[in-house]
Amino acid sequence: MPTPVLIADDHPLFRAAMKQAVAGVVGEAIYESSTLSETLDTLAANPDVELLFLDLNMPGATGLNGLGELLNRYPDVLTVVVSAQDEPALIRRVMDIGACGFIPKSTPLEDITHAVGKIMQGENWLPAHVQVSADTSDTDSVEQTQFAQNLAQLTPHQYTVLKMLAAGLLNKQIAYELSISESTVKQHVSAVLRKLQVVNRTQAGVLFNQLVAEH
Repeated sequence: MPTPVLIADDHPLFRAAMKQAVAGVVGEAIYESSTLSETLDTLAANPDVELLFLDLNMPGATGLNGLGELLNRYPDVLTVVVSAQDEPALIRRVMDIGACGFIPKSTPLEDITHAVGKIMQGENWLPAHVQVSADTSDTDSVEQTQFAQNLAQLTPHQYTVLKMLAAGLLNKQIAYELSISESTVKQHVSAVLRKLQVVNRTQAGVLFNQLVAEH
C-alpha cells in the first residue's frame, strides 16, 4: 500500500527531486504545497497523509513557528524537516519540538531515499555527522527542551492563544481576534501556563519566541 506524502517546499525543482527520492519508498501518492497556508489546507483536505517533508523557510513560516503549528495541529503526521541549514543547535530545536527527522538539502538523493526508509520503519533520522544531544549543564538548553516537549500538550486553540501572548496581545485583543469572550481567553491562558509549566504569560511568551526564533 502506498504511503500518502506531502512535500512542502516553495522551490519546484526541489519538490521534483524529493518526489524522485521518495517515490520508490512511499509510492505515488505524493501531494505538494509551496506555502505554510497551502500546507495546512492540503493536510486538512487529505487526512490520509502520513508523512510530511517540510521546508522551514517557505512563505508564511517564521523561524520554527510553522513547524510548531503543523505538529500541534497534526501530531500523528510524521514530520521531517528538510532545510539548507544544518547547524546542530537548529536541528536540536527541530527534534525537541517533535520532528522525526532532519534532512539537509545537500543530502544526496540516494541518502534521502535511505532516510525515508528508516523513518517509515519508525526510526528518527539525522545526518551522520551531527551531534544534537543537549548539554545538560546548560540550564537554558534544558529549559528550552522541556518547554518544546510541553508544547505538544496544547490544543490547537491553546497554541493559537500562546502565539498571540508571545506577540504581546492583551486578553481583550485576543478575544477580539478570535471572536471569543475574555473569560474564555483567561481559561485558555491558564491552561497554557499550566501545561507549559511556566509561572506567567511573560515567561511563556519569551520561551516561545526563543524557540521559534529565525535562524
